[in-house]
Amino acid sequence: MEAHETHEMVHHAAHGGGHDDHGHNEDAGKRNRRIAILISIIACLLAIVEIGGNSSQHNALAAHIEASNLWAFYQAKTIRMTQSKSSADMLEAMLPQELPADKTTIWNKKIEDFRAAAKRYDSEPDTKEGRKELMQRAKEAEAKHDKAFHAYHLYEYAAACMQIGIVLASAGAATGVVVLAYLAGGLAGVGIAIASFAWLAAH
Repeated sequence: MEAHETHEMVHHAAHGGGHDDHGHNEDAGKRNRRIAILISIIACLLAIVEIGGNSSQHNALAAHIEASNLWAFYQAKTIRMTQSKSSADMLEAMLPQELPADKTTIWNKKIEDFRAAAKRYDSEPDTKEGRKELMQRAKEAEAKHDKAFHAYHLYEYAAACMQIGIVLASAGAATGVVVLAYLAGGLAGVGIAIASFAWLAAH
């Protein structure tokens, strides 16, 4: 709901829904002013909820991008590890039986280098850029995404409750049906509860 729409509803409620002001008694005027205050309060809460929803949406998107990048990095490390292992196995299988000692040492050193590289690609705790560490980081990023996305949906439900509450309150002022204002306040309360759950989910 846009700010100018809310402003129009507040103005509409404060002036008795557009009826002739001379036809209203003092009690109706007080009622409409109270409803206008109610609409203003719900609108403020709605603005806060929408900020929370936008923040959760941004966090969900950032976490999704992070998880995608980490999984791509994981796949690259897997390919390099497989290539290193294959190279080591191939050199080991091709090692000539009658090879001078110095040549054999060089050959074996190359095999060891490939196996060390494969081991490093599989796990590298210091930099957290080995396959095992990347997998763990990617899963953590996915968990952040799921949490933020869940919170975003809850904020959306809370905002919907408050938007409907504003409409009902405005209708109550226009028609003089006070029960609509009470329903608006109840919906605002439900929206606050849902937004609280969203905040807890996000944190």
